[in-house]
Order: sequence, then structure tokens, then C-alpha cells
Amino acid sequence: MSNSVQANLLDYPHADQLPETGRVLEVAPGVLWLRMGLPFALDHINLWLLRDRLPHPTQTGTVQEGWTVVDCGIDNEATREAWLNIEKEHLQGLPVVRVLVTHMHPDHMGLAHWLCERWKAPLWMSTSEYQSALMAQSGVSNFGGEPTVKFYAAHGWNKTDDLAQIKARVGYYTSMVPQVPQAYVRLMADDTVTIGGQDWRCISGFGHSPEHMALHCAARDILISGDMLLPSISTNVSVYAQEPQGNALQLFLDSLTKMEDLPDSTLVLPSHGRPFKGAARRIAQLRAHHDERLSELLQACSAQALSAHDALPVLFKRALNVHQMTFAMGESVAHLHMLWLGGQLRRELSADGIYRFSCTQS
Repeated sequence: MSNSVQANLLDYPHADQLPETGRVLEVAPGVLWLRMGLPFALDHINLWLLRDRLPHPTQTGTVQEGWTVVDCGIDNEATREAWLNIEKEHLQGLPVVRVLVTHMHPDHMGLAHWLCERWKAPLWMSTSEYQSALMAQSGVSNFGGEPTVKFYAAHGWNKTDDLAQIKARVGYYTSMVPQVPQAYVRLMADDTVTIGGQDWRCISGFGHSPEHMALHCAARDILISGDMLLPSISTNVSVYAQEPQGNALQLFLDSLTKMEDLPDSTLVLPSHGRPFKGAARRIAQLRAHHDERLSELLQACSAQALSAHDALPVLFKRALNVHQMTFAMGESVAHLHMLWLGGQLRRELSADGIYRFSCTQS
């Protein structure tokens, strides 16, 4: 089944509701759903506001009432204006007391610096994500530049005009994340973060980003899943130039195990798409989806040795622009690497400098 058909098998408590940009929708008491625009084919991101109270930063022995922000949107004028409207219309005169970022990708991290500075609020995120954001913001990026060009070329995407565009994308990250806060509070796997008097457990995830943190509140039966669990599209799982022999897909599938035992009643708040129930069902769908793609790749590689670029039509049945190709290539390498590192494919560097994959058994 396609992802869209699979998504219909899930339960959507707010199926007929969608917050407008700059507005909120309460999905649970004290949990507000925000939706900000993105300039991509994936045209939105969900952000979350959680009613909170923390020790006052300057008044000893007192508590500060306010809000914890989970993820921020990209830094552009439209998103700032939407946040200003949220502040005016929906914060009830209370401050943002904490900015929590699930991972370093621009749509999640972009406005963290602005929100933290505006509210004098601390940034909370994992160390790997924070350091990766600093590296990307300083120009050491997975998203463009010469190392990325060489990586793609080694996997068969060597069209001159396309690679020139990729090389020019060295400033892609900084265009949406112009600054990173100078300090942060570290989140680690299985940490407990108390938000509004309730305990939320950090669930680490890998494969999509360096050390993604989802948040689960058992008492409230809510999971803020970030990009690790989405209802209607599969999470992008890519191998990048900075870790050229990575096994991102295996890491991602292993990470899903940490969410498989959640009750069917758990309200999942994803970064894209609508809130849903049925986490275990969705994980089973995602596993089946990747199993199908891996099987198709294995069959294709049994006919002839394929580069990651050669394998794109096996994995993607639609036309791709250059922006989409960057994600598709990373996914293609990730699927091939899982088969290669699992011993089902062999990888050889051909005389033309391109890695090609073939079956270990004919």
C-alpha cells in the first residue's frame, strides 16, 4: 500500500481541524498545535506549545509560569510574523520559558536563536544535534559544498549542471538558520524533562538526524514524535558525505523499536501531517514500506550492478527536481548500504570512480 493509503488506517482525533498560520489549536489541555509554512514541496511544519512552570531565573524560591516551545520553524519574515501573532493572541500574557528543539534541521532549529533571545529562554536539545547545528551554521554542512558534490558523484550523480547547483548550496543551512544560540541544556536518552508538572521521557532516535529527541508523557498518553514518526510520509533517512559509510536506515529502524510498545491510545504529535493514534500500526507500516523497497533493490541489483543514482527509479516513481534529488540520493545510498553492510550486496569502486552494488549470490 502507498503511504497515503496506509495513513487512512490510523486514527485522527482532529481530522477536520487544522490551525491557520499564526493561530493555535488545543489538542490536549495545555498543549497547543501551531502550523508554520515552509518554502518546499513539504510546505508546513507542526510546532507545539506546552503550558509550563519553571523556577524563576532571578527570584529565588518562586516559580515562573509560561510556555515551553517545541521546535521553531525556519527563520524568515513570515515565520517571525506568525510567532508575533501567536505571542499577541495565544500566550495569555505569559512568557516562553524554554525552547526545546527535537533536532537541528532548519525547519526545527531556524528561529531558536530569535525565540531564545526574545524571551531570555534557554535552549534544550541533544549534544549531537547542537554541535551539528553549529557545524552546519559555520559552513560545514551536509547540504552543499565540495564534499557533498564529491560524495554524490561517487554514487553516480555526476551531471555537471546539477552538481554546480549542489556546490552553490553551501549557504543553504545558514539561509534558514542564521544563528545558533551560544549555550544550551543537554538532553540525553531516557532523561526526564518535567513540563507543567508532568514527566516527559526523552526517546533518542537516529538515522534521520544525529541524535533526534522525541518526548513521551506516559501520564498524558502523548508522544511528540518530531520527524521520527510521521503519519502519511516516510521519514527521510539519508547517508551523507560526513559519514560516507553510514548505515542510516538500520539506525532508523532500530530506533523505531523504542516506540513500538506505546499504547494504541497514545496521541502522536508529528512534525508533519496531522496528530494521530496508532503508533505501533504506523511503525509496522513503515517497516513494511522499507522491506518492500529493500526487496526491490535486491532484485534490481541481481540483474546488474547499480549505483545509487541508477537505483533512483526503483525507489522513486516520480520526477525529481534538484532539491528533491539531494534527499533521494541520500535515501538511495542508505537503502543500498543496509543491504551491503548486511552482507546481501557487495560494493565495488569501478574504474570510473563510481560505487556500484551487486548481489553477493547470483
